[in-house]
Amino acid sequence: MSDVLAITEHRRGELRDESFEIISAGRELADDAGGDLHLAVISGDVDSFADNLNREGVDAIHTVENGEEFNHDVYVQAVEALYNDLAPTFVLMPNSVNGLDYAPAVANRLDLPLVTDVIGFEYDGTLTTTREMYGSKVETTVDVEGDQFAVTTRGAEWPEAEGVGDAEVSAFDFEVDESAVRSTVTGFEEVGSGDVDISEAEFIVSIGRGIEEEENLPLIEDLVEATGATLASSRPIVDNGWLPKNRQVGQSGAQVTPQVYLAIGISGAVQHVAGMKGAETIIAVNTDPNAPIFDIADYGVVGDLFDVVPELIEKFS
Repeated sequence: MSDVLAITEHRRGELRDESFEIISAGRELADDAGGDLHLAVISGDVDSFADNLNREGVDAIHTVENGEEFNHDVYVQAVEALYNDLAPTFVLMPNSVNGLDYAPAVANRLDLPLVTDVIGFEYDGTLTTTREMYGSKVETTVDVEGDQFAVTTRGAEWPEAEGVGDAEVSAFDFEVDESAVRSTVTGFEEVGSGDVDISEAEFIVSIGRGIEEEENLPLIEDLVEATGATLASSRPIVDNGWLPKNRQVGQSGAQVTPQVYLAIGISGAVQHVAGMKGAETIIAVNTDPNAPIFDIADYGVVGDLFDVVPELIEKFS
C-alpha cells in the first residue's frame, strides 16, 4: 500500500481553504498509488475540525491535541511521529506560510526528498510533479527519486473536497519533547493592518494600471460600494502606494478564490494571474482586446473603464 498522509491547516479557530484542497490533492495521489488517504489535524479544536474534514475520499483522520495555534516545533514532532506510525509513501503539506515553515524541517528529520509549490503530480512507481518557474511563465515536470516523499501543494490548484465522508476518526497520542520546543506563539497579527482579508472575499473588484492615477480611485470605490464587493489590486497599484499591501493579488500578494473577480484595467500578467485564476467567474474590462486577461476571462468588455465603470455604478445603485 502506498498511503498518503496530508496535513491540514487552521488559523484562529477556523480551518483554512488549503485543508479542503489538500484532501482533493491527496485523494488524487492516493488513487494513483493505490493507497489510503490519511488526514492529520494538529492543535486547536481538533474534534470539531475532524467533523468538518470528514469529506468524501478521506479514509482516516488523526487528531493531535496540543495547544490552540500553530507551533513549528510541535508540528515537526507531530508529523514525524505520525509518519513513523503510519509509514506513508507521501507526506503532503500546504504550500502556505505555516507549511513552508515546518515542511523543510520534517523532510530533513525524516530524510525525505522535498518538492515544494507543486501544482500537479502523477505516480506510477515514480513520482512526477509539476511546478511553475520564471514567474509562472514555464511549467516543468520533475521526476523525484526515492521510495517516500514530502510535497507541499499550492493553494487553489485543486478543488475543495465536498460531500460527507465516513472516515475513521481517532486521537493520536504522542509525547512532545518539551526540551526541543524552542518557539512560542505569543499572538497573531495580520500583515498590512489587517483591515480586510481579500482571500476570504466572495466578490472582488480588482484594479490595475488602467486607472492611470490615484485620483481615480474614488470612482472604483463607488463601484465597490454599489456592488458590495471587496477592493483589491495588481502589484503596480500597491507599489505606487495607492493601496496597502494586504490588497495585492498575485504571486507576491494574496491568492484569492472568489465567486466573482472583476478585473478593471488589469492586463493579466502571469504574476497576477497566479493569484486569481482560481476565481469561479472572471470578468475583465480593458481597452486592449489582446490583453492576456481575456485569455482566462469568462466574460470580457473591450472598452474604456472610465466609460464602463460609471455605467456599472448606475446599474447596481
